[in-house]
Amino acid sequence: MGYQVLARKWRPKSFADMVGQQHVVQALSNALKQNRLHHAYLFTGTRGVGKTTVARIIAKCLNCESGITHEPCEKCSACTEINAGRFIDLIEVDAASRTKVEDTRELLDNVQYAPTKGRFKVYLIDEVHMLSGHSFNAVLKTLEEPPPHVKFLLATTDPQKIPMTVLSRCLQFHLKNLTIEQIVAQLIYILEQEKIVFETPALQQLARAADGSMRDALSLLDQAIAHGENQVSLDTVRAMLGTLAPSHLYDIIEALINNDAQALYEQTQALSEHGVDFTHVMEELLGLLHQMALLHALPNLTSNLFSDNETPRELAKKLTAEQLQLYYQIAILGRRDLSLASTPRSGFEMTLLRMLSFYPEKTSPTIHANTKSATTEALQSKSIPASSHAQPHKISSIEKPTTPQPKTPTTHHSESTHKNMPTVSTESWDTILPHLKLTGVALAVAQHCSLLSLTDHLITLQVSTGQAPLINDKLIARFQEAIAHVLDKKLRVEFKVGTSEQTTPAQKQAAIQETRQQHAESAIHQDKNVQAILSTFGATILPDSVEPND
Repeated sequence: MGYQVLARKWRPKSFADMVGQQHVVQALSNALKQNRLHHAYLFTGTRGVGKTTVARIIAKCLNCESGITHEPCEKCSACTEINAGRFIDLIEVDAASRTKVEDTRELLDNVQYAPTKGRFKVYLIDEVHMLSGHSFNAVLKTLEEPPPHVKFLLATTDPQKIPMTVLSRCLQFHLKNLTIEQIVAQLIYILEQEKIVFETPALQQLARAADGSMRDALSLLDQAIAHGENQVSLDTVRAMLGTLAPSHLYDIIEALINNDAQALYEQTQALSEHGVDFTHVMEELLGLLHQMALLHALPNLTSNLFSDNETPRELAKKLTAEQLQLYYQIAILGRRDLSLASTPRSGFEMTLLRMLSFYPEKTSPTIHANTKSATTEALQSKSIPASSHAQPHKISSIEKPTTPQPKTPTTHHSESTHKNMPTVSTESWDTILPHLKLTGVALAVAQHCSLLSLTDHLITLQVSTGQAPLINDKLIARFQEAIAHVLDKKLRVEFKVGTSEQTTPAQKQAAIQETRQQHAESAIHQDKNVQAILSTFGATILPDSVEPND
């Protein structure tokens, strides 16, 4: 017998041989054990993840001579013939080559007849989404009410193109892309059985190139074995795939760290002389930056994916988390725009120069707290911003001219309006201000005032230098009207500009806010959950991000 490619030789023959897809295997095994069989199954997923393989295993499970089982015997004629692709009651159809409605009707003409040899007549339709609209209509009635001896197994890479009327009549299973670890483990097992010498980093390169497809990985492995004369080495695989040695990427990162544009240019020149694909180089650079970001956030991380993780680990220590994130984002955008550049090399060079030109703001991750526990009371709604406690320079007092007021009858207010107000002899600005009906600029000035004196005819207020330009006749008139309403008497208002020994309402509010801010920051720093985050990720808390609850 001639050579059989690895993808066919090592195709799983039972559920136990499947790599990954445990969610599908478990559900189907249980259904077969309990004899809870559906008449139509739809398997979706990208290429090479096992859709057709699962369908063939189900066909064996249904027709094994030992009975319906989730573990076919692999010895009876039904099992061996299905493995060989010549079981008469397993009808495999490639919908991509039989899209016409006439083909579908011809296929369905024999549905009514009992199986020739097996227990069930199984129709395996691959790439079912390629059927025409008329073909779907032709199969719909049969799919809805098939004879008891018929099972439909449908496979597709594009389920969105299948009509909902068909989808609703099928039991659907989605097969996931395989992880790099799963592919590498299977490649190692196969090479050990084949007695072929290999290097694990080479298999990791193959697994990345396979992009989640086990069939693609086995095809690449076949190619690597032939290329390396029955050995699979890292150098051979890199040469075959056209990938870079990590040292090239490390040199690029070092040049970025050193802000060395000349070194970056020389690296790009060397890559160009090797005839590399700069799109692929950009992808490799993105992979390295991702690896470094993980190692920066998780210094103790170990993974089989990182075949040479000491150099990336050391490089990651030389960069901040913000720099790594910025470089990664710039590289993402650079890869997207590479096709728009005049040449791929110039696009790659511009991406590296952009990394040199921009620097992240020197910040650390912001910790957001949303718990309302006693120790983490903070961070939900903004309070009045704290104003500066610095006192203005003392200047000579000046008085704003006031407009003489005509004598007017005293307005009497009800007792309820002023029953909480103290007598004039004990009045303070803190007790007057909350009752004044001031808004806008007038209220802002009032919050920065202190009471110097209060008589039966005159109230003198001290105002800071910063507020003095806001005082005019109109504002004074608003103060006089508001104070008269509260104190039930007409008073003349005078302002003196300078520094007062008394604390203004705004300063008191700022002091209160500062105290609350300190308590909030203290609570955040003492919170055990926050401490764990800071310790694990090497983060710091931005003071400006902590806000006390109102």
